[in-house]
Amino acid sequence: MKLLLKSATIIDKASPFHLSKQDILIENGIIRQIQPALSVETDNVIENVYVSQGWADSSVSFGEPGHEERETLENGMNVAAHSGFTQIMLNPNSHPISDTKSAITFLKNNTQNAVSELFPIGALTLQSQGEHLAELYDMATAGAVAFGDYKKTISNANLLKIALQYTQNFGGIVISFANDKNIAGKGVVNEHVISTKLGLKGIPSLAEELIIARDLAILEYTGGKLHIPTISSMKSVELIAQAKAKGLDVTCSVAIYNLHLTDDVLEGFDTNYKTLPPLRDIAHVEALRKALRDGIIDFATSDHCPMDIEEKQVEFDLAAYGTIGLETTFGILTQYASIEKVIELLTNAKKRFSLPCHSINIDEIANMTLFSVDETHIFEKKDIFSTSKNSAFVGEKLKGKVLGIIVKDKFLLN
Repeated sequence: MKLLLKSATIIDKASPFHLSKQDILIENGIIRQIQPALSVETDNVIENVYVSQGWADSSVSFGEPGHEERETLENGMNVAAHSGFTQIMLNPNSHPISDTKSAITFLKNNTQNAVSELFPIGALTLQSQGEHLAELYDMATAGAVAFGDYKKTISNANLLKIALQYTQNFGGIVISFANDKNIAGKGVVNEHVISTKLGLKGIPSLAEELIIARDLAILEYTGGKLHIPTISSMKSVELIAQAKAKGLDVTCSVAIYNLHLTDDVLEGFDTNYKTLPPLRDIAHVEALRKALRDGIIDFATSDHCPMDIEEKQVEFDLAAYGTIGLETTFGILTQYASIEKVIELLTNAKKRFSLPCHSINIDEIANMTLFSVDETHIFEKKDIFSTSKNSAFVGEKLKGKVLGIIVKDKFLLN
């Protein structure tokens, strides 16, 4: 396969061609030439695009195995590719839970023909029940890149301590979701004026902050590598900033719904806005946006979580948590940071989780995302590639557009 990118603006701080406009020749999955002007005969020519290292998403859920009606692996990987992600980390919330070496192998084998690449997250505990550690090392040898129980907090502090100690033997990363179940209780939305007005039980930000404070104290004691996913509170930002200042090996992410939406949207009782962490008030949202720009938040995630109609078209209290977000991640992020910062937020997970990382340079493997930056459009239901349609972003303005991805000798164009 021979592909020529003409007048491509390169956004890649690891590349000597960063912020320059170049012609890029790709042959058989390798970048062969980068020059201001190339004259090459090929049927595959793409002109006037922006190009960066391929994007990675650190929190994606599908359905298969067990919930194929939500999203199959095949269609999910297609959604990721259309959304600009060359690499995704898949959460272990299937049925059965991905808590064994064979489960990780199944996921790798069944997605090897996709354009994008899948990297499984293994469950931290058996069946994600929070009682006994799963086969962490065995899963790591099979390709698991981190370990965590999706949307479930490790209530046993000693178990988290042991996990952080054990994973140091092979460089593993522990993912700890922060939501104290006793504080959260039966809450379903942010505890604030809106929850009182709507008569819905609230989840205070304290439920998140207590667990983060505990986890960071344990990390300081044990050492190891900790990732705190999808933070949503201003106090959480402060705690993580303090931990980083101490030199602790901790990273965090924010979900685009917590970055973009406030709990004001709940007034229509639309269950697509029922997320975990819940949508917070504007003070928390503005703190997250500032932390994103300041570098306290390491990367952004779609936290893509397909749910079928039976799980969403019920009373708000009974509805499942989660929104899809792969298709809208780029168009949301560009509204809150410069394009260079956006690309950092979409690629930082690669280094943290030791995913393959290839800069845009001569003789490097091609792994890149193509996009535009200026055009705006309104996201509509017809734009959804996912099997499930539970998007909190229908009707939202998106800035920029994903044009395609190139991964080795495969490419997909929108």
